[in-house]
Amino acid sequence: MAGAGTVTIIGAGIIGMCCASYLQRMGRQVRVVDSVAPGRSTSFGNAGGLSSGACIPLAMPGILKQVPKWLLDPEGPLVVRPGYFLKALPWLLQFIASAKPEKVERSADAILALTGPLFENLMPLARDAGVEDLIKRVGQLHLYSTDEAFAGDARGREMRLRRGLKLDVLGAEEIRQMEPDLAPIFRHAVYFPDHGHCANPLALSEGLAAEVRRRGGEIVQARVGDLEIGPDGVRALRSDGGTLPVEELVVAAGAWSHTLAKQFGHRAPLESQRGYHAMLANPSVGPRRNVQWTERKFIATPMQEGVRFAGTVELAGLDAAPDYRRADILLAQGRDMFPGLTGGQVSRWMGHRPCIPDSVPVIGRSPTHRNVTFAFGHGHIGLICASTTGKLVAELVTGAKPSLDPRPYRIDRF
Repeated sequence: MAGAGTVTIIGAGIIGMCCASYLQRMGRQVRVVDSVAPGRSTSFGNAGGLSSGACIPLAMPGILKQVPKWLLDPEGPLVVRPGYFLKALPWLLQFIASAKPEKVERSADAILALTGPLFENLMPLARDAGVEDLIKRVGQLHLYSTDEAFAGDARGREMRLRRGLKLDVLGAEEIRQMEPDLAPIFRHAVYFPDHGHCANPLALSEGLAAEVRRRGGEIVQARVGDLEIGPDGVRALRSDGGTLPVEELVVAAGAWSHTLAKQFGHRAPLESQRGYHAMLANPSVGPRRNVQWTERKFIATPMQEGVRFAGTVELAGLDAAPDYRRADILLAQGRDMFPGLTGGQVSRWMGHRPCIPDSVPVIGRSPTHRNVTFAFGHGHIGLICASTTGKLVAELVTGAKPSLDPRPYRIDRF
C-alpha cells in the first residue's frame, strides 16, 4: 500500500479532475495545479460525445491512402502548417505504423477497457457534484452521404460488433425520422443507442472541481516549470506561484505532459492534434443528439449554449497562433448539414488534443520514480476515458487492485 500523503495532480482538465475525485473517494488528500482554471483548457471545447464504444483507433488500415487526399483539400479534416511537417514526421511515421491490422486490434481492446465503463464510472462523480443533468444518454448517429464512405467504414463496424457493442444500421427514411432537421443527403447512418453527450463540458469540469474543493481538496492556479527530483522520486514542483512540496505526483497535463515525463527520463511520442469548434447560439434548427458527418470528420452537438460544430486536425505544435478559418469551415459545413441554419452569436475556439500514435493513452506508474503516475495522451476521447482513467489512477496510487489490466498503457512500451 502506498503512503497516505497528499497527491499533487498537474492538470485541471477533465482527466485531472476525475483523478482527484477518485483519489478522494479512496481516502487521499489532493492538490490540483494548473495554469488555468478547471476545465478552461482543452476540456473546454470538445465535441461533448460520450461514446462507450469509441474504441476504434485513429490509425486504421488504409489510412495512408486517405492522408494525401485530406491534405490537398483546403476544407478537409487534416492540415499541416507550413514549416511543421518535418517536426511532425517522426510522429506521423509511428502513426502510420500503428495502422497494421494486428496493432489495431490490440489498441481497440485497450481503448475499450477505458471507454466501456464510461457511464458506470462517470455518473457517480456527476451525481455527487450535482451535474448529472449535463449527461444526455440519447444515443449518437454516424452519418454517411455516400455508399462508398459507408462501405469504407465496414471494418470499424465489424470490430465493434465483435466486441459486443450495440449498433443499428439506418437508411435514409429512418435518419429523417430521428433527425428531421438534417439535409436530405445522408444515405446511411449507424445509430449507437447506448451512447450520449455532455451538454456543457466546461460545466462538468467545474462541477467536479467544486466537489473536489467541498471534500477538502486544494486547487492551485500556477504554471509549473521545473521539478525537483531526488533519488527516490519527485520532491517538489517549482511554479510561478512558488515551490510546492510533493509526496505523490500525477501528471495529467494533456498535450504538455511529455515535457514533464522527459524530466523523469521517459520519451512519450505525444503530438497535439489541434482541434477547433464553432458554437452558434440560439440556432433555428439543429441536432437532437451528437451526430457525426463521417466523410467530413466533424461532429454537431446540441449544447446548453447552442449547437457546437467540432472537429478538424491541425498539426502545428503547441505555440502557433490559432487559425480560426478552420472553425469557419466547420460552421459552413454545419450549414450544409442543416439547411437554413441561422442563429445568434458565433464563438470560435481551438484546443490541443494530446495524441499518441496508436491512440492508446499513457496511464500508470513511472518505472523509474516511485511516487510518479502518468495519465495523458487520450487524444480525441479524453472526456470519454476520463472517469475510468481517474479510477485506475486512484487504484494504482493507493495500491488497490486495479479494476482493469494497466499493462497496455505503460509509458515504457514505446
